[in-house]
Amino acid sequence: MSAFDFDLFVIGGGSGGVRAARMAAQRGARVALAETLGQDGLGGTCVNVGCIPKKLYSYAAHYHDGFEEARGYGWEHDSAPRLNWTTLKANRAKEISRLNGVYGNLLRGSGVTVFDGFARIDGEHAITLATLHADGSPGHQNFTAKNILIATGGTPHVPHFVGQDNVITSNDIFDLEPFPQRLLVVGGGYIACEFASIFNGLGAQVTQLYRGEQVLRGFDDEIRHFVAAEIIKSGVDLRLNAGVVDIRKTPEGLRVELEDGNLVVADAVLYATGRVPNVHGLGLDTVGVTQGGQNEVIVNAHYQTNVPSIYAVGDVTNRVQLTPVALGEAMVVVDQLFGPAAGKPPRGMDYDFIPTAVFTHPNIGTVGFSEAAARKKFGQITIFRSEFKALKHTLSGSTERTLMKLVVDTATDRVVGLHMVGAEAGEIVQGFAVAMKAGATKAMFDSTIGIHPTAAEEFVTMREPVKA
Repeated sequence: MSAFDFDLFVIGGGSGGVRAARMAAQRGARVALAETLGQDGLGGTCVNVGCIPKKLYSYAAHYHDGFEEARGYGWEHDSAPRLNWTTLKANRAKEISRLNGVYGNLLRGSGVTVFDGFARIDGEHAITLATLHADGSPGHQNFTAKNILIATGGTPHVPHFVGQDNVITSNDIFDLEPFPQRLLVVGGGYIACEFASIFNGLGAQVTQLYRGEQVLRGFDDEIRHFVAAEIIKSGVDLRLNAGVVDIRKTPEGLRVELEDGNLVVADAVLYATGRVPNVHGLGLDTVGVTQGGQNEVIVNAHYQTNVPSIYAVGDVTNRVQLTPVALGEAMVVVDQLFGPAAGKPPRGMDYDFIPTAVFTHPNIGTVGFSEAAARKKFGQITIFRSEFKALKHTLSGSTERTLMKLVVDTATDRVVGLHMVGAEAGEIVQGFAVAMKAGATKAMFDSTIGIHPTAAEEFVTMREPVKA
């Protein structure tokens, strides 16, 4: 018998933690997972206050435009549709609760012991679990594990300023009461841009502030400028090179003074200015786990910390903050500790050509290098570009436009960057990501027959470069 209570103790019930726990248990390991279920439930940020509810609200926001666009297709309706915010929130909560249950069933069905409590690391193989007794009084349990996996994700960060207590974060946005008729969004990353688009579509008057020269830093520059113009065209008051001095409550609403002296009055102020690793209270100092400048957990190629028995995956390592990345990292750890699945080689994690989507209106889909990054890495590159009004909007009356762009390494003809702004961009780019991972060349794109009429076919019909 092992000298430890468990072979693997996972701290955190988000995507990476659940995947690691479930797969390890299926390999025959004795696995426990701890999560404070009373706060959100299993599934972590993605399921509870991130990807899933955000996408549901994005769908809801698209209906606003859809009702009007239908007129161009002959659909007649006399009265303006009205959003029932209470119904949307209730239906979202019901679906998230269902998903929480699915995660719990998957874990318990695999043989994982699930604990409801806050886990703290007290030694290289020791965990203390803070719990609540039935009468509400605090209690604790002590366990030992051969290996510990930290999968606690990230948490929103709000900088210190006068009026900080008057703002909300993405954790709070889904259940606001009442619906914010005037919403101020502070930030220029994908979370800020998504919620600005979503609430604009739901009917709020949205102002978005960003201190930089353009939103979505890190994305292809042409994509950034194009989507910003589309966001503004849709009705968002996007103000660049703008910051907040202070926020005060007044009878008219939240009074926000800006650095340029202007004032904005809002019903709610959403701060989406970044996320930081969620490590508070984990006891990392107790065992000497090395952390970086933002308190991220430092790991090696196998996601092992400097303490050999302790591993970490996902946003807590502050590498690539995407749910599918956390899932992939979790599988590397499971293969490392318990061996790969029968007949399969041990998994590795490759951070090149990771596709991603931004659910602005219109959507962004991207995989590979931006134009600037490709020039820096490959030197000589060739750019192919197409901008057009989608077929749907030739009758809808919408002025929304689509942008598609390919970045090609001239020396090898390999497509090293693929970017799109337009409807269902994420769905389109996912398929092309497989081809790019396999090393597809521009010649292969050119020899592929397009599906007509679709927007996606544009990626295989762009023949003339726009610049090199």
